[in-house]
Amino acid sequence: MNIRVGFGYDVHRLVEGRALWLGGLCIPHTHGLDGHSDADVLIHAICDALLGAANLRDIGYHFPPIDPSFKDIDSKILLKETIALLQANGYCVGNIDATICAEQPKINPHIPQMQAILAPILQVDADAVSIKATTTERLGFTGRKEGISAYAVVLIEKK
Repeated sequence: MNIRVGFGYDVHRLVEGRALWLGGLCIPHTHGLDGHSDADVLIHAICDALLGAANLRDIGYHFPPIDPSFKDIDSKILLKETIALLQANGYCVGNIDATICAEQPKINPHIPQMQAILAPILQVDADAVSIKATTTERLGFTGRKEGISAYAVVLIEKK
């Protein structure tokens, strides 16, 4: 069995006037994440972890922020494209373990819906998509509510 592990990280600044997208879900909040796409830090971290595990560079290489075709794009589309790249290289997803770091809003109530959204795109059962939420105990940019970050570890298998 040929298995690989990948790690991903992403961070975006919170700003007024944008929707807050996390895990493919629009979460009600006073601020959203600023970025070229919808700035979904969870999906971006997962994409980077998947691409890294398959030695396929990173999300910025495949979906550059200077490309106008990715302006305000739904990150679920980027994840679908990432899965297609993995499959083209003979890989499938084993499981995902991810953590979202945010002071507000509360993320835990939204996790089951995020899992339900992401699992079909990843082509795995929902129990293979672990999403956790934490704060930084009011420390750093996250603690000051200036941004949200996400970390992801993935296991992929060669078919």
